[in-house]
Amino acid sequence: MKSSPEQHMIMSEDKGLVFDIKRFAVHDGAGIRTTVFLKGCPLRCKWCQNPEGLDYKQQILYLENKCIKCKTCEHIAQNSAIKFVDDKMNLNRQQDSNWLQVVEECPTRALQFDSKYYNLTEIIQEITKDEAFFKYGGGVTLSGGEPLFQHEFALAILKACKQKNLHTAIETSLFVKREVLDKILPYVDEFYTDLKIFDNDWHKKCTNVDNQVIKDNLKFLLQTDKKDCVIVRTPLIPTLTTTKENIEQISRFISSCYDKVKYELLNYNPLAKAKYSYLDKKYYFTENPKLYSNTQLQFFYDIAKQNGIKILIIE
Repeated sequence: MKSSPEQHMIMSEDKGLVFDIKRFAVHDGAGIRTTVFLKGCPLRCKWCQNPEGLDYKQQILYLENKCIKCKTCEHIAQNSAIKFVDDKMNLNRQQDSNWLQVVEECPTRALQFDSKYYNLTEIIQEITKDEAFFKYGGGVTLSGGEPLFQHEFALAILKACKQKNLHTAIETSLFVKREVLDKILPYVDEFYTDLKIFDNDWHKKCTNVDNQVIKDNLKFLLQTDKKDCVIVRTPLIPTLTTTKENIEQISRFISSCYDKVKYELLNYNPLAKAKYSYLDKKYYFTENPKLYSNTQLQFFYDIAKQNGIKILIIE
């Protein structure tokens, strides 16, 4: 069955699930920023950098390096949700259990929830703790997961930030209904949008969703009065997104939408692999690739420039 954005919407402007708040961020928009990571994503990218942000539900993280094998959790967990076998924890996250008590009574915090519920007042209070730094050109960035998965809560945050005259940015896949994009457009100062893979069939194999909605929304965005506030990004994932043809096609497409489009090629991040073990998930790469060298990056930059990109963002 074909995936569509409306299949993946969470409706609540009063309460949202946040899996991280990163303060003093410098890579999520202009200046010093506070980045709020909203949980839930309709895509399932094979290389996902934030696996804890995929599912819209609280999950238990197990930080094995903090575990002292005291087995407190095994004794208090209901329905045999936790068992130690040969001194190794077996954690059944799908089992109905008294998870809050288990987390609270873990003496070393080896067991933690991956996220926390906030109402709008609480999240704005968290954001405004850093307000003094925003006067120097910073602001607030919504990220994820896919922040527009919780689009009503995201919109409420953006509106509240604009009421406080805070600069706003959003990192989004654009896999959303157009009406959602229309609603947030007046409240976003800067867009960071992904176009990971141009070929639709390959995009679907690598992310689980069709990319036509993404292309249509990107074309729309690059023809609005916010077009100069849009940065299109392609993550450089070895063997998956880094073909010459893929970067050529993306470059030609976005430059045809707007000839002064800003384009950024993001180097592969090898650090994500460690997160998968916290959730007992398997990472896509058996042998984790390394960062691309400057010489390799220049090869990709040249492809983009040769195919219509005039403004290339290089950090």
